[in-house]
Amino acid sequence: MFQGSMVAMVTPMHEDGSLDEASLRKLVDFHVEQGTDAIVAVGTTGESATLDEHEHCGVIRQVVEQSAGRIPIIAGTGANSTTEAITLTRCAMEAGADACLLVTPYYNKPTQEGLFLHFKAVADAVAIPQILYNVPGRTAVDMLPKTVARLAEISNIVGIKEATGDLARAREILDRCGDKIDLYSGDDATAMECILLGGKGDISVTANVAPAMMHEMCQAALAGDREKATTINTKLDALHHDLFVEANPIPVKWALYEMGMISSGIRLPMTVLSAQYHDRLRQALGTAGVL
Repeated sequence: MFQGSMVAMVTPMHEDGSLDEASLRKLVDFHVEQGTDAIVAVGTTGESATLDEHEHCGVIRQVVEQSAGRIPIIAGTGANSTTEAITLTRCAMEAGADACLLVTPYYNKPTQEGLFLHFKAVADAVAIPQILYNVPGRTAVDMLPKTVARLAEISNIVGIKEATGDLARAREILDRCGDKIDLYSGDDATAMECILLGGKGDISVTANVAPAMMHEMCQAALAGDREKATTINTKLDALHHDLFVEANPIPVKWALYEMGMISSGIRLPMTVLSAQYHDRLRQALGTAGVL
């Protein structure tokens, strides 16, 4: 249903941590103008963990309204409570989102059967297309390919964001699921190779600051043009790594602030980027030609 560069968009905030709706709307327009292929609103990069339910649904509505049908909107609606995930997913559908992205339930460490039943319950409860999201480095639970294959049989589960960066894992998912669901990279550093393997795109942090280049790289990889994709990706490689010198979204929010796109606000327990990394990230932005 979706392909290319899908930005995991930040949620702009004022210095006091309150939501910056004006900057949020400007970011949506920026991504439309720069050729981003879809926007993921209120995912991990959008600080979903520190937004309350009212704010969460409100940001989704604002992004959908500002997009005005110009770009697909995927709403982050995952939670470690199945009932909360259903509520957020229903809210996103009612707001007009095109799909939802649901992270594996974090902290409570469910079994593989628990993961299957969790995602099945959300899919059964809300008819909107849904994309699974596996990121064990942040959730302390790893959804295995055999579980993904079971979930791929559910009609409105249409994709998975696999953020392990493990290309062998990506290949196994493709082998097990075939064309039943789409595979998306959730790791910018290995996204090009994942797409060349058969993935449909990248749900990207780097696309926040270099959207046009990420779009071009993903399109080249989708077309099987390794040479062109590599040429572009080489310029982005430092960003792929340096946007994670501290926990996401700390570096990317600082980078967007440095570019004059948003204010410096970020919500505790996240803090602004440590001064020791400023020059390193400025250099990466310069190498990519966006600063």
